[in-house]
Amino acid sequence: MRSAPSAAHRRRRTGVLVAVAIVLAAGIYVSVGAGRSSSRAPAAAGTTVARSSPAGTPARVQPSVPPPPPVPRLVVAPPRHTTAGWRVAALVHGVPAAWIAERSGVTLMRFDQSLVHLTLHAGSNDGGTVGWRYGDSVTRSEIHLLVAAFNGGFKLTYGNVGFVSGGHVAAPLASGRGSIVTYTDGTTAIGAWNAGVPSSLKTVYSVLQNQNLLVDRGTVAGTATSCILSCFGATIGDHTVVARSGLGISQDGQLIWAAGTELTPAGLGRALVAAGAVRAVELDINPFWVAGYLYPHHPGGPTPVPVIPGQHGVAGEFLEPNTRDFFTIVAN
Repeated sequence: MRSAPSAAHRRRRTGVLVAVAIVLAAGIYVSVGAGRSSSRAPAAAGTTVARSSPAGTPARVQPSVPPPPPVPRLVVAPPRHTTAGWRVAALVHGVPAAWIAERSGVTLMRFDQSLVHLTLHAGSNDGGTVGWRYGDSVTRSEIHLLVAAFNGGFKLTYGNVGFVSGGHVAAPLASGRGSIVTYTDGTTAIGAWNAGVPSSLKTVYSVLQNQNLLVDRGTVAGTATSCILSCFGATIGDHTVVARSGLGISQDGQLIWAAGTELTPAGLGRALVAAGAVRAVELDINPFWVAGYLYPHHPGGPTPVPVIPGQHGVAGEFLEPNTRDFFTIVAN
């Protein structure tokens, strides 16, 4: 018969059982704690969960910030009052693309050719209605991107003018004349034909010629004072101070339009030079044919805003078929 265990043996066995019990209890605690951590669902995409919610209350879910609205392709907003300093008149993709100023009775508009382009339109009388991609009306491709429009040059029956667009000739070109040349890449240059323009590296799309250059190399032509009527156009009543307009280009390629109701050729030229033009061509003259507009856009379409104080204006404000040639400025 086996004898009963001694007291010392009983104490050792009790100690082992207690140690095993402690290890098992610790394992159960760790397992439960791990289960609680892994059962927590991740936050839904696009939400933010508050990190300091009181125990026993649901976490607050905050909606994510919506993205900003897209930048409009074109915003035309003529300032209520023009000043001698340039004021933004149009934004393209949120970037200033057109500016307006008024200095000593001359309205000036400046256009960034990296954001807008110039288009020459034929009139129903100046060029006729057949054969033109850009004829006597603003096209559907232009209407919702229209920034500005202004008159073209002299009637095509007048001497020393030329008109070509899209390979169609309304009045033949001649060397030496002041020329507004638009290339197929959409850029426009101004200079004397075959003596500065066209570029040999580009393809010409349209050309408007009107007399000789009014400004060349940043200097007003001497004939603007000595040869007003013969060199820069006959006027109603042979007056030398009449409504006049012109288009120039700056050294960095920005287009500058200028017009006023009472100008000599020299006064127009000086205004263009002061605005930064290095070359310029006089456009049409006399009150019935000098006009310029900016076009804010609304759900119903563009609304013309005259830019020359006291301008006579043209019928239809270039939004209806026009008998004379004209230019549009269109967002790229």
